[in-house]
Amino acid sequence: MRGCPEEYPVRLYINQQEIAVFQLTKSDLEDWSYGYLFSEGFITSVEDVKEVLVNEELAEIRITLQKDLHIEDFSNKTKHYTAGCGRGVTFFSMTDVKSFKPITSDIKYSLSYLLKKRSEFAQNTPKYFETGGMHGASILLADGSQIIREDIGRHNAVDKVIGFAFRNGLVAEELVLITTGRISYEMLSKAAKFGFPVVASRTAATLQAIQLAKFLNIEVVGYLRNKNSMIYTGTGRVENDFEESSLQLTTS
Repeated sequence: MRGCPEEYPVRLYINQQEIAVFQLTKSDLEDWSYGYLFSEGFITSVEDVKEVLVNEELAEIRITLQKDLHIEDFSNKTKHYTAGCGRGVTFFSMTDVKSFKPITSDIKYSLSYLLKKRSEFAQNTPKYFETGGMHGASILLADGSQIIREDIGRHNAVDKVIGFAFRNGLVAEELVLITTGRISYEMLSKAAKFGFPVVASRTAATLQAIQLAKFLNIEVVGYLRNKNSMIYTGTGRVENDFEESSLQLTTS
């Protein structure tokens, strides 16, 4: 019998100021902290953070930044509540995200390779196997290895892998982001902020996310489950080698 997925209300404080309460799974919370802070524009480098204190017993995270936090800069912005499980909040609008720097990476992958790596990712999600109700996110590195994190919320899992990459100085141009959750505009904005050239999911991408991806030159692949996966954008970074095989068979 499977256990139940975990979700806890965790309070986030920055420089003693309460920012919000997040529904999170209690694992890799320091990675989540860095990922969320970076994704939402609170920090731009690891050096901006003086201290991160995670207290699971009190269900709170207290972060001290090197500089003063002008919370009014964020509170004056419209909050956009994310769709789906583990509901979160983002301060970036579609207009804000369109001001991000377009991606210029020249990496290339075959669809068959990404499918293989997505399968490996799926086999390394213990919390999902325990509960059947968790999301996961993976960063695929150039050498084929993967960094995997899990959470009740799809956007939380993405923040966790971004936090790991951010803390460890990984170069975005060489990485692929793979998620189990739907790619919505706020998910795409997190990927764009870090600079991922390729974003893939085992499920769909929304129309707004695809439009944003085209604007920022990000390759988006949806339904990454079999050879019928969808390459929504046309940057040329993901080649559908199944189509080529099919063409060779028909012409031979």
